[in-house]
Amino acid sequence: MRWKLEGLSEYDARRPLTSTGSNALGVIKHVASVELGYLGDVFGRPSGVPLPWLAPDAEPNADMWVPPQESRESVLRLLDAAEATTDGTLAALDLDAPGEVPWWRPERRRVTLHQIAVHMIAESHRHAGHVDVLRELVDGQAGYRPDNDNLAPGDAAWWADYVARVQAGADQCR
Repeated sequence: MRWKLEGLSEYDARRPLTSTGSNALGVIKHVASVELGYLGDVFGRPSGVPLPWLAPDAEPNADMWVPPQESRESVLRLLDAAEATTDGTLAALDLDAPGEVPWWRPERRRVTLHQIAVHMIAESHRHAGHVDVLRELVDGQAGYRPDNDNLAPGDAAWWADYVARVQAGADQCR
C-alpha cells in the first residue's frame, strides 16, 4: 500500500473520494493501527505506539483519516511500527500461541496467532484493494505493484474502448 502514496500530493492523499470519506492515507493509517492491535496487544506484545481510537479526545473513525496537523510521515512511521510488531510477534511465537481479542464477542475472543495472521492477511488485502481504487480515482494509476500492474495489456485507446463497451453493456440493463 505504501507505494500507492508515491507521487500523490498531500491533498490527493487525504481527500475523501467516497460517500463514507475513504481516502488513501486514512486507509493506510487504519490498516497500520489495526495491525498493531491484533499482532501486538492481542498477544501481550504491545508496541507502545498510541492507537488513534484510544486518544482521550478520539472521535469515531479517528483511524480512518489524517488531520492536517498529522503528517504523512507519521502515518508511514505507524506502518513501519506495525510491520516491526508483526515481524516480531511472528518470529517470537508459534502459530498456535493463544491470544485474546478484547473487542470481539466473548465467545470468539480466544484466538491463536494463526487465526489472527489469517485475519490480518484478509484485512490488509481488502484495504489494499480500497487504496488501489482510491488511487485510480485520483490520477488513473492502477495496478498491483509498481513492477507488475497485473492489468490486461492495452494502451489508452484500448482502455477507453473497453470502458465504453462496459458502459454500453451497463446501459442496456437500465
